[in-house]
Amino acid sequence: MNVATSADLAPRAPTLGEASVVWAKIGLLSFGGPAGQIALMHKELVEERRWIAESRFLHALNFCMLLPGPEAQQLATYIGWLLHGTKGGIIAGALFVIPGFVVITVLSALYALFHEAGWLASLFFGLKAAVLAIVVEAVIRVGRRALKNGVMLAIAAVAFAALFAFDMPFPVVVLLAGLVGFVGVRLNPALFSPARHKMLAPDLASVIGEGFAKASPPFTATLRTLAIWVGLWLAPLLVIVPALGWSSTFGTLWLFFSQMAMVTFGGAYAVLAYVAQEAVQNFGWLQPGEMVDGLALAETTPGPLVMVLSFVGFLAAYRDPAGLDPLLAGLLGGTLTTWVTFVPCFLWIFLGAPYIEKLRSNRELSGALSAITAAVVGVILNLAIWFGLHVLFREVGSLEAGPIRVAIPHLPTVNWAAVALSVVAVVCLFRLKLGITWTLAVCGGLGLLAMLLPLQP
Repeated sequence: MNVATSADLAPRAPTLGEASVVWAKIGLLSFGGPAGQIALMHKELVEERRWIAESRFLHALNFCMLLPGPEAQQLATYIGWLLHGTKGGIIAGALFVIPGFVVITVLSALYALFHEAGWLASLFFGLKAAVLAIVVEAVIRVGRRALKNGVMLAIAAVAFAALFAFDMPFPVVVLLAGLVGFVGVRLNPALFSPARHKMLAPDLASVIGEGFAKASPPFTATLRTLAIWVGLWLAPLLVIVPALGWSSTFGTLWLFFSQMAMVTFGGAYAVLAYVAQEAVQNFGWLQPGEMVDGLALAETTPGPLVMVLSFVGFLAAYRDPAGLDPLLAGLLGGTLTTWVTFVPCFLWIFLGAPYIEKLRSNRELSGALSAITAAVVGVILNLAIWFGLHVLFREVGSLEAGPIRVAIPHLPTVNWAAVALSVVAVVCLFRLKLGITWTLAVCGGLGLLAMLLPLQP
């Protein structure tokens, strides 16, 4: 009998080298955002290799959704830890990020050098229209999953209003939503209980099955894990502060994106509007609309979409290099941003994974996550409108009325070419079901074609 394909006997556990090859493959092919990335891992690890059973896979996913940061990368880290301990978790999580980091760094450098070239501007003119459609699709997808009753719909609406009309900081919105869910689940658990995942297939015998268990580490080991990963998180400051000081761009990048790493519930879409606002209006790192360009680049690369933050870090350091060569500064800025974005992800997994049963069964934490997920719908809707204003209109003004400050377009400046391309993107994504990659390709090609037509970007 072939043990590796038998439904009755568990397959052989992979060696660390064999697992590393598979993690590298997943990292190179992980396009399409978290939904596509999780589906790819399910196919590779549950269906084909049976390294982890269906129930354990979904169990791990539920835990990762409780954490800030990209859940797909954390899921890979967690499964790698189950298979081969801390070393396996580091390899799995790092290989999920490295391909995307290399690609986004190269693209960021090309963008910094050539973004004023006519052909590149036309390409991004088309890509922005596709990104707008992709973000709208994200609103619909997350909304269907999260807004299961009137209370959740109200949380989403309040989150949207807090951001769009009252300019409330994104971290505050997330924390308040979590507090509402944490308290609300005590009053009415049914309203705040998280949606249950459907079993995609019955469990087959797997390496990590129902009887698989890891012993809880001693308290001293937990403290050691905390010290190591917090130390790695803080390590860049040992170079930045003595050499450049807190006031440098690099010090600001470390502090700002470390804060983002602690509140990035809901993934990249949830934080982009807030990051764009801070990067443009507060820090002056980017020009209006460049965040849309960055997301377009991130959509075309493997790995988590939150890699768009590396694009922001690259441009910030490139434009304020603190005496360094601009490209070198950009490389360091992008690397620093990636470091402080993903090192905390390893910390959450290695600190929390041994206690996953307790965390996952905590009703209050589950209620907080459910409320945060609902708020994220409002956050992404705010992002969609923010993108729409910068994609569909040539100029954006502002209207101030008391405490309300809402960005509005001047009506005569509608960019009808952008509107037409956005309609094409919607048709490609929703009607023709072409997927993100092909939608980006079609709209990018049409953007280049716009150079040859009277409708210039």
